[in-house]
Amino acid sequence: MLVLKRRAAMFGTPALIGATLLAPGASRQGWAAKGLEKLREAANPAPAAMISFTDADGKETGLAAFAGQGLVVNLWATWCPPCVAEMPALDRLLAMVRAERIAVLALSSDRGGRAKVEPFYQRLGLKELAIWLDPLGAAARALGARGLPTTVIIDRVGREVARLEGEAVWDAPELVAAVQRLVG
Repeated sequence: MLVLKRRAAMFGTPALIGATLLAPGASRQGWAAKGLEKLREAANPAPAAMISFTDADGKETGLAAFAGQGLVVNLWATWCPPCVAEMPALDRLLAMVRAERIAVLALSSDRGGRAKVEPFYQRLGLKELAIWLDPLGAAARALGARGLPTTVIIDRVGREVARLEGEAVWDAPELVAAVQRLVG
């Protein structure tokens, strides 16, 4: 993995942006294990930051709207290559876990909002994920994200139980099982 340092205006501090480079002829199959290795479980889970964000129509909402559900909160942007790479897997993850009352909230930090994100969803064929927007990065700051993508897993009682910084194959069996176990 190549990690690039850059100043991210939305965080106000240096942020880490991950970019995955595969050797010629390598497959993404082995990447699932690396994604699982990056998952950091909280030793003492604490209540998740009370964040707010908007839906595609600009209506403000927050984590309270998802009370009692397990949450996979992914912070991403259309301009972030590893974010773009993992979006189809997040879409498939939601299809796999929705019946278990687990929500996948992909919060876009794109300043262009819905006008930028909606065509991106269409181009990638994302059908399960709703459009959630965090164009000023308030949710990302409140969650203490150091870069994009960052994914925070919140259990059914509202505690942050794990975090993964960087790209992962979210529909890999190992990561699906980890999400199911972590949210309780």
